[in-house]
Amino acid sequence: MYLIKTPQFIQNLFPHFTWRIPTEEKQLFLTFDDGPIPEVTPWVLEQLKQYNAKATFFCVGDNINKHPEVFKQVVDSGHVVGNHTMNHLNGWSTENISYFHNIRQGASQSKSVLFRPPYGRITPKQTQFLLRHYRIVMWDVLSGDFDANNTPDQVLRNVVQNAGPGSIVVFHDSIKSKERLEYALPRVLAYFAAEGYSFDALHPQEIFETELIHQRA
Repeated sequence: MYLIKTPQFIQNLFPHFTWRIPTEEKQLFLTFDDGPIPEVTPWVLEQLKQYNAKATFFCVGDNINKHPEVFKQVVDSGHVVGNHTMNHLNGWSTENISYFHNIRQGASQSKSVLFRPPYGRITPKQTQFLLRHYRIVMWDVLSGDFDANNTPDQVLRNVVQNAGPGSIVVFHDSIKSKERLEYALPRVLAYFAAEGYSFDALHPQEIFETELIHQRA
């Protein structure tokens, strides 16, 4: 069970997480989790290039180690990189010290202070510690491309029907998501480009300013 659109009350419960970027401008923030891998990530980069789109890739450290040439393509293409742990660990089922150590390993590979917990699962104690060192980025729209029960068209509709100005949208550059991603991503880019949207990457300074806005609200 997961939510395609993160309800506002959940966002309000965790104001130190970044769920979306507060803007009225037609901007979308596409993010890609679980890569980089040669079977999917270079294809994603080609799709983004067609629309002069920039995105944020939350990379698994072990995949960076295995595929440094693909990781270099992401960076050289002008996209932003975030940390998705070293081994895609679930914070709810991982002892804190092991979890923190794994995140540090992932950060050393990605060279990023942006962090997204795999599955969005992180405990309050983990959050308290990690906020001292990282900017925790969640999302307000989940494409559902990882779910084999979703048709490719459902993944497309999940994004088109729920995203708006400032939305942070999650896709996955993974083998599991490949079929649905290859259908949905080009159509998402085409649809929102026709609506006048730009596609922008998340930057640590922008995240910091967003947190300040939430704290003052």
